[in-house]
Amino acid sequence: MSAARVVACLLAAVMCLSCEAARSPEARMHRHLKRLNKPAVKSIESPDGDIIDCVHISHQPAFDHPFLKNHTIQMRPSYHPEGLYDESKANVASSGDGERPMVQLWHRNGRCAPGTVPVRRTKKDDLMRASSMRRYGRKHKPTVANPMSVDLAMLNEGGHQHAISYVQGEKYYGAKATINVWEPKIEQPNEFSLSQLWILGGSFGEDLNSIEAGWQVSPDLYGDNNTRLFTYWTSDAYQATGCYNILCSGFVQINNEVAMGASIFPISGYSGSQYDISILIWKDPKEGHWWMQFGKEYVLGYWPSFLFSYLADSASMIEWGGEVVNSQAEGVHTSTQMGSGHFPEEGFGKSSYFKNIQVVDSTNNLKAPHGLGTFTEQSNCYDVQNGNNGDWGTYFYYGGPGRSANCQ
Repeated sequence: MSAARVVACLLAAVMCLSCEAARSPEARMHRHLKRLNKPAVKSIESPDGDIIDCVHISHQPAFDHPFLKNHTIQMRPSYHPEGLYDESKANVASSGDGERPMVQLWHRNGRCAPGTVPVRRTKKDDLMRASSMRRYGRKHKPTVANPMSVDLAMLNEGGHQHAISYVQGEKYYGAKATINVWEPKIEQPNEFSLSQLWILGGSFGEDLNSIEAGWQVSPDLYGDNNTRLFTYWTSDAYQATGCYNILCSGFVQINNEVAMGASIFPISGYSGSQYDISILIWKDPKEGHWWMQFGKEYVLGYWPSFLFSYLADSASMIEWGGEVVNSQAEGVHTSTQMGSGHFPEEGFGKSSYFKNIQVVDSTNNLKAPHGLGTFTEQSNCYDVQNGNNGDWGTYFYYGGPGRSANCQ
């Protein structure tokens, strides 16, 4: 064999090895992390171990979406809904000390500058906990409560359980709620507990559109049991589109102070001080995007209308409430808690609540929901009770302990 031929064979072998290395799980993971974690202007280490990267607003994950390549960021909504509930007279906490402002834990060690957005860094361990890199940051199966149907087979096999209030039958252009924040105990690492609102369009089949926001405890997603702010979206019933927070392209963040997926601090204590967060999601009547506001002053950003089919027009159902995964480990119901882990009848300071729940109508006005219904698959495990008064408007208590003598 000639020298030239030997060299050619050696080069080919080296290239094959390089190709094999590029296809290795380690290399694929490295590329995936590089796609998720954009170059940071500044990085902040949170007391809980998170790294918050301050990413230039034009370099955020949203702009990986092909339809957003030449998108001009809308830095503020054209309109806010009219009739935002005046909570100044409704601040309630135990010990009479009033409602306290909520912050995120990473704020203790720094802030992101204007012109950047805070992004929770994805670590190698996060990807390794996922069932696959492709499914990282995505829900595993449809998880929206369908008040018209209780799938007993799903309950027996282990699935998602809810305790919610809901409205349907009109066109809805947004929803609002103030949500009591807790740290429910999770039994299995692949289970979660969350409290959120759902903006829904389409059927409960494969064409479901959903925008979701609230707080969650999810060891599988975050690697700990901290209570975290989260969002989710899908336009095909959780199949191929959408994700948690900004773990895929879609949501355009404009705010430099609040990080999706970061820990909320402080949280409520049983018979102690109570803390809550307010979330408002509404459709801008001019641009058509779905905007999210956290608290009274943080407009976080928007989901562009082109991400959706049904929600490009309006929502047909709104849900508020809690959800847990019941994995039925060892054939018994999970002891994963919903809300505070206590039933609604225990009331303020002990049970978790949603208060001042409202919907946005076709005239861009916030109003009390009409014909509010409740739904839970197993009220002996997790329950919900509606109410109404002058201070809290329309509200409900919800939650429960999961497995007990009455919940097997």
